[in-house]
Amino acid sequence: MRTLAHTDALARFGHALSDATRTRILLSLNGAAGYPSELAEELGVSRQILSNHLACLRGCGLVVAVPEGRRTRYELADSRIGDALTDLMGLVLAVDPRCGCAGVDGAGCGCR
Repeated sequence: MRTLAHTDALARFGHALSDATRTRILLSLNGAAGYPSELAEELGVSRQILSNHLACLRGCGLVVAVPEGRRTRYELADSRIGDALTDLMGLVLAVDPRCGCAGVDGAGCGCR
């Protein structure tokens, strides 16, 4: 049975994955919990950009902030998010070369 909660959760997950930086954050946190300064360095983004994306991911309910003294550790909010990411990484898509859907270059979709 699907509920509005299920649909909302999928929409939030899709929104998170629609941005390459947020996707990279989720994939990194799927490997292990992380700290903002280390994540920013790993991903090659400023701490401010990383902070904005972490706030979005927290707001969507996908990551949680765990205080550790003066530091904050981030981790996936639920292990099933990691399972879903792992499953999605295994997808092989047959993409129509004429389709202009957003990809690595961020091009807009021309097939709508």
